[in-house]
Parts: sequence; structure tokens; C-alpha cells
Amino acid sequence: MSVLDRALRLADRVRAPRAAHAHCDIPCGIYDPHMAQVAALTVVRMVQLIEALPAPAGGDKAAMDTYGMQVSRYTAVKEEHAKICEHELVILWSDYFKPEHLEKHANLHDVFWKATRLTSTVKQAVSMDASQQLLASCQQIAEIFWDTKGVKTRRQASNQGAAGGEFVYPTT
Repeated sequence: MSVLDRALRLADRVRAPRAAHAHCDIPCGIYDPHMAQVAALTVVRMVQLIEALPAPAGGDKAAMDTYGMQVSRYTAVKEEHAKICEHELVILWSDYFKPEHLEKHANLHDVFWKATRLTSTVKQAVSMDASQQLLASCQQIAEIFWDTKGVKTRRQASNQGAAGGEFVYPTT
């Protein structure tokens, strides 16, 4: 074992390296805004479920426990999917979009900035308005994304039951 190898092993024992996470460091060139749309629609659905929960009658401990558990689970899923949405948006914003895309879509940075801010808003509150705005922002980003590839899009119902909503899909 070389002196350098021994020194690196000692350094690792003194302070272990931190894990690094990335979408792609190659870059792979595989980008798609669909996951952000799915995550945003999931946020909408969780808000629907939270808002639809009937408040339990006072003094019924079992009902209060069930209510608390349901709100906790729906909130955890809402926040998890807001994070997924944010992650997917940041990948597109930082890795896919280039200066030449800004020439055609001058509002690109503003659209992304507002969308990522909305991911924070929906994590902090139960707001159907903010959730719908997030979904609309993801749809707008999907339309811009596909436009940069010269691909026409269509909006189609998500077919996700009560969640409703639409997804933006490429037509070709």
C-alpha cells in the first residue's frame, strides 16, 4: 500500500467522506418534466384528502388518534412529493436549460423561481390554491421544455380520479 493510500485511509477514518447525490454527472441527456407534474398532482391530491377529513367530535380519543394519524400521513406524503417536485425542477433548471433556451423563453428563470418557491409554500401550509399553482407551473415548464426540443404538446386529463388535473405530454 502506498503512502498516499495510507494517508487517504487515515483521513477517511478521521473524517468520513460525505455521500454525494446527483441526477447525472455525465450528463446523461435524459430529461423529462413528467415526474415534476406527477409530484405536483400528488400534492394537490393530499391537500384534497386533508381538507376532506372530518374533524372528530371532542372527547373521542380513538377518533382523535385516527384523525391525527391520517393528517400526519397525508402531510408527510404532501411534503415528500413537494420535495420530489422541487428536485425534478432544479435538475431541469440547472442541468437541461441553456442560455439559448432563454433567448426564446425570456421568462424561464422567473417561471422556475416561482415554481420552486411554490414547492416551499406547499410544504409549509395546506393550501389548495398554492398546490394548483404548483401544478400549473409544472405544466408551463413542461410546455417550455418540449418547445425547446421542437416538440408540440397536448394537455390530457390525468385520469387520476378525484385528483383531477391535466398532464402536458409531447404529441410526437
